[in-house]
Amino acid sequence: MMQITEKYLPFGNWQTYCRIVGEATDRAPLLLLHGGPGSSHNYFEVLDQVAEKSGRQVIMYDQLGCGNSSIPDDQAETAYTAQTWVKELENVREQLGIDQIHLLGQSWGGMLALIYLCDYQPKGVKSLILSSTLASAKLWSQELHRLIKYLPKGEQAAIKEAETTGNYDSPAYQAANAHFMDRHAIKLTPDLPEPVLRKKKGGSLAYLTGWGPNEYTPIGNLHGYEYTDRLKDLHLPALITSGTDDLCTPLVAKSMYDHLPNARWELFAGCGHMPFVQENAKYQELLSDWLISQD
Repeated sequence: MMQITEKYLPFGNWQTYCRIVGEATDRAPLLLLHGGPGSSHNYFEVLDQVAEKSGRQVIMYDQLGCGNSSIPDDQAETAYTAQTWVKELENVREQLGIDQIHLLGQSWGGMLALIYLCDYQPKGVKSLILSSTLASAKLWSQELHRLIKYLPKGEQAAIKEAETTGNYDSPAYQAANAHFMDRHAIKLTPDLPEPVLRKKKGGSLAYLTGWGPNEYTPIGNLHGYEYTDRLKDLHLPALITSGTDDLCTPLVAKSMYDHLPNARWELFAGCGHMPFVQENAKYQELLSDWLISQD
């Protein structure tokens, strides 16, 4: 059995829940940044075996606003911002004393990784794994609105009405959005691993505050997220992973691949937003091999 250590790290008046898989070795640990904002670390537990396969610790944590970490929903406007989440990431590294890391960000977690690298120039990040993520909120929204055109006409109309009126409570919109997410994120079926199906704590206000009411309407405080032109300054090795049916469309992934000077891109056929779940064995092998090659 692999050793699993759980810790609560002080972060100002709050605390950050942290889960560490494996024992420390001379290889830089892999630090995982989950999506959302507000999705929690749960689904990353399907990558536990990477610790053994690649001979290092795998570290994951619940970002402020969800999971087992503090959920200061009463301070949402100031707590749920990129700046606060970056400070939390810096605090996790400091508290755990990890100077050298490999950094994997999935969806919003990839945005957080790019903000951290571009705006804060941290030391000791050996490689970057961008999992189904984005460098431009504008392109993301544009691409998802293109995908919406493949939904039935009634569902398209319900989404358009919700975006026009700002009312996202109607049953017709809720059903249309659920269908869209089944297609392009992941359809939650009983055969999926327990961590993926596990009910999340909190997170909805963090998501609404940071991003917006859904994936394709970024009207939260991250709406101005535009980093494509800054990727040229990131010279560290970068691995991009995405699915053919992903929210991170092949165009979104290619826009990152084209601008990063030292990137590799792996496209997973038939996968949505979570190839690490949907093609778990293949993804773990790819990730483990990548980490070993970048040590």
